[in-house]
Amino acid sequence: MAAVDVKHGARTATEIMLDDFLTYLSAERRYSPLTVGNYRRDIGCFMKWLGVDDKKFDPDAIRREDVQEWIMSLSESGRLGAATINCKVASLRALWHWLLRTGRVERDVMNGVALLKAPHRLPKFVPETRMEQVLDDLRDDIASGDFERVRNALIIVLFYCCGVRLSELVGADFGDLSDDMSLLKVHGKGNKERMVPIFHGVVPLIKRYMEAARLQNICISAKKALFLTRQADRMTQRTVQRIVGRVLLQAGVNGKKSPHVLRHTFATHLLNEGTDLREIQELMGHSSLQSTQIYTHNNIAKLKQVYSMAHPRCSREVAAAEHDDGR
Repeated sequence: MAAVDVKHGARTATEIMLDDFLTYLSAERRYSPLTVGNYRRDIGCFMKWLGVDDKKFDPDAIRREDVQEWIMSLSESGRLGAATINCKVASLRALWHWLLRTGRVERDVMNGVALLKAPHRLPKFVPETRMEQVLDDLRDDIASGDFERVRNALIIVLFYCCGVRLSELVGADFGDLSDDMSLLKVHGKGNKERMVPIFHGVVPLIKRYMEAARLQNICISAKKALFLTRQADRMTQRTVQRIVGRVLLQAGVNGKKSPHVLRHTFATHLLNEGTDLREIQELMGHSSLQSTQIYTHNNIAKLKQVYSMAHPRCSREVAAAEHDDGR
């Protein structure tokens, strides 16, 4: 495969083309800088495998076989899972759709490129009884009045009670709370806004957090971040991740311990209590119901367990099996 270096002033045409694509993602698709950066890295990964850079990348010279061989090399390396590889392929597919739409290429080399079959993984969540223990363990922190302890408790509670994403919680400002603190305006993916209800029992905790900040001379205003450091700066995502991991570890939660696990826990517990799937979709900010439907698998697993214990026929078979094993 030959690479063409077409000069366009001080920069090559391909450099300008790539910049235009990233601008399209940011301005028209309204993707966050983090998402745009992921697209750029995925395309860069493909170019690195080709042995070219931004100056010499020529879409017209790419063949479908090149993409398929790239996918195979990623898979055979053993460093990336199928889902991660498929994300990289999706970035390349988005680039080619844009190239076709803007008339920059005539062939869709991504047509017929199959994705890898990813193993079906159910979202991890904290069981209800264990989540109750997590919240009980936070009582002393809430009662302490210490700014950081109260703040960290509120972080856990809002993740669980509102189901927000990590980026959404870190990006929230005090001005996003309604006057009565019963609603939180969330800025989701693609700058889409949604209103998330806040359980009335959480309001006193928010007020306690604000009072703790005031007593320690930490400035609060509508334009300030909702979650602040002692220096009144916005907390980073990494710091929040460490807080959540530490709290869940101390509470004896098994498996993965992250803000996303609490988001999954929010959805799973709502579904278990009979909440409509469409309502959960709206609360979580999913653009497609398909994203929300994965939680039904956890619900079905629970139903199977209840069924096996409650159905007369099944319960007799279980008892018989246990009797046989005891012999």
